Amino acid sequence: MNASELTRVAGAMVAKGKGILAADESSGTIKKRFDSIKLESTEEHRRTYREMLFTAPAAAESVSGVIFYDETLRQKTQDGTPFPQYLARQGIIPGIKVDLGAKPLAAYPGETVTEGLDGLRERLVEYRGLGARFAKWRAVIDIAPGIPSAFAIEANAHALARYAALCQENDIVPIVEPEVLMDGDHSLERCEEVTDRVLERVFHELCAARVLLEGIVLKPNMVISGKKAANRAGPQAVAEATVRTLKRHVPPAVPGIAFLSGGQSPQEATLHLSLMNRLGPLPWALTFSYGRALQDTALKAWGGSGANFSAGQKEFAKRARLNGLATTGRYSAEMESQAA
Repeated sequence: MNASELTRVAGAMVAKGKGILAADESSGTIKKRFDSIKLESTEEHRRTYREMLFTAPAAAESVSGVIFYDETLRQKTQDGTPFPQYLARQGIIPGIKVDLGAKPLAAYPGETVTEGLDGLRERLVEYRGLGARFAKWRAVIDIAPGIPSAFAIEANAHALARYAALCQENDIVPIVEPEVLMDGDHSLERCEEVTDRVLERVFHELCAARVLLEGIVLKPNMVISGKKAANRAGPQAVAEATVRTLKRHVPPAVPGIAFLSGGQSPQEATLHLSLMNRLGPLPWALTFSYGRALQDTALKAWGGSGANFSAGQKEFAKRARLNGLATTGRYSAEMESQAA
C-alpha cells in the first residue's frame, strides 16, 4: 500500500470547488433513464451519452473525478481515445464501481446486503491497469417499521470495510458509500438516528480492517426527511442535522465527504450542499458525488439527438459549475435562472 499516493488522490478527489460525477449507472438503471427520453439503450447510445458528459467544455473546472461502470471504463471517445485516458488528460480522475449490487439479506425480510467481494482483488488489479485510481461500493440501508436491524447495519459495514482494505492494498482510493435511503415517510429525526448508527458502525469496521482513513472518501446520504413524509424538514434543518451527525462520527483524518443526491431534485441537492459549507469551519471538505442531480437536465436537453449534443453539454457544465460553487457555500437559488 502506497499511503502517500492514496492520500494524494483522495485529496484531489475532494479539491475545493470540484466534485465527482457518478456515471456508474448499471445497464438496468441507464435503460430507465433512456426510457424517459424514449431512446433505446444500446451500447453506442450509452457511449455517446457518456462522451457528451465527459467532453463537456469547462467540465474539468468543476469535476475532480468520474465513477465509471465496467462497460464505460472500456469504452472510447469518437476519435478512439479510451475514456479513462481522455479524462486523465483533462486532470479528471477515473474511478470504477466495483460492487455487484444490494441483494436480499437472508432471514431479514426487507433488508439487503451488498455483494461483490468474491474475486474483487483480481478485478481491482485489472481496473487499475485500465486506469482507475479510485473505486466505489454502495451499501443500502432502508428505513421502515422495525428496520434497519443491527445485523443488517453490521453486515453492510463489514463488507464496506473489507472492500476498502482490498482497494488500498491495490493503491486504489475507496469511496465508502453507506446510503440510508430517503424513500419512506420517516422524519428528519428518524433519519438522523439511523445515520448515526450506520456511521458509527462503518468507522468501527474501517478501523478494525486497518483502513487508512486519510486515503478514503466518504459518500453518505444527507440527513433528510423521507420523500413521503407529511412535514418535510426545510433546507437549513437538513444542513444542520447532517453536519451535526457527521461531526459525531467522521474522524478529522478523513479528507473529504462527497454526498450522494439520493433522490433529491438537482436544485435541492445543490442548495443543501451550499448551506452545509456555510456552517464551517469543518474538519473535512464537503463536496458532491451526484448522478441524477448532475445529469437529469443534461439528459433532457440532449434527448438522444446529435443536434442537441452541445445543448446537453451546456446543461451538464452549468450543473457542475453550480455544485462547484456550493462546495464553497457561494451557491444561491437565484443562480438557477441565470444563463449558463
